[in-house]
Amino acid sequence: MLRKDLILRSPVNKTLGFDNITDGKFGAVLSRAGVGKTGFLVQIALTQLLDNQKILHVSLDDTMEKINIRYSEGYSNLVDSIGYVDPQKAVRLWEDINKNKVGICYTETTFDIEKISDYLKSFKKADLPLPTIMIIDGLNFDSDLEEALDQLEAVSREFSIFIWFSMKSHRDEQLCEDGFPVQLEKYKNRFDKAIYLNPSEDKIQAIILKDGDRANQKHRLDPATMMMIDKD
Repeated sequence: MLRKDLILRSPVNKTLGFDNITDGKFGAVLSRAGVGKTGFLVQIALTQLLDNQKILHVSLDDTMEKINIRYSEGYSNLVDSIGYVDPQKAVRLWEDINKNKVGICYTETTFDIEKISDYLKSFKKADLPLPTIMIIDGLNFDSDLEEALDQLEAVSREFSIFIWFSMKSHRDEQLCEDGFPVQLEKYKNRFDKAIYLNPSEDKIQAIILKDGDRANQKHRLDPATMMMIDKD
């Protein structure tokens, strides 16, 4: 079945494990600008869409049009990674899962957690299945986010939703003693999972920073597609 084959090929399944993606409260995908945080977050979301789940993608950086393009490209990369797929079958599946994706765009100044909470409450009022994950892409972890993270923890508890964040590190910053970028170090006790995308020659090295016994595992990704590169 195409859904199952795509989940198995997902770089998220191969690094974090499909059954593990929603186990906890907060997760982070870290890298410096332009390395692939959003691309990896999209792959996380696609695993849920392929499992017939709903997802909520909140962006402080991209327009809705750009978010839709990212998902379409991410899906195409995933399909291409398994070899030949009947194009009509791939299109039908995309049309089926894409309707379970909802995107909301904010700026740093208009970002409103109360409105997000109200939106999730509308699912409950309508007796609709809630999203299993929420992506929040573009929060500035160089600023003080304690209050916002407190509020988002409450959202996670109330709606049983796992929240994945992008977290931008900086090229000229040294890692902390435990190997974490400073942006994660400050809030590390709040996060159950964290994966660091580090450019390495012409590849991306995906390093598991937090995730139980998976911590310190390293994987190689293709920077153009975010697909896993098989080990030599």
